[in-house]
Amino acid sequence: MAKTSTAEDLRAMSDDQLRDKLIALKKEQFNLRFQAASGQLADTARVQKVRRDIARIKTVQSQKTQSEKAGAPAGAAS
Repeated sequence: MAKTSTAEDLRAMSDDQLRDKLIALKKEQFNLRFQAASGQLADTARVQKVRRDIARIKTVQSQKTQSEKAGAPAGAAS
């Protein structure tokens, strides 16, 4: 079972690493949905954790894109 990522950990990752992690989480989400539909899902809380991790990654990607458009460094606080 994978550990939940914090936004701080995600901000330290490169764009490629974020994209790879997002793909892996989406695959896991699909598998969890499949397990839930077939009645084989043991850890029901994992579905919500994966959804939140996906949302976190998308948020960090969006923030990086916005800061690049504004010309500020990607981890800078505004």
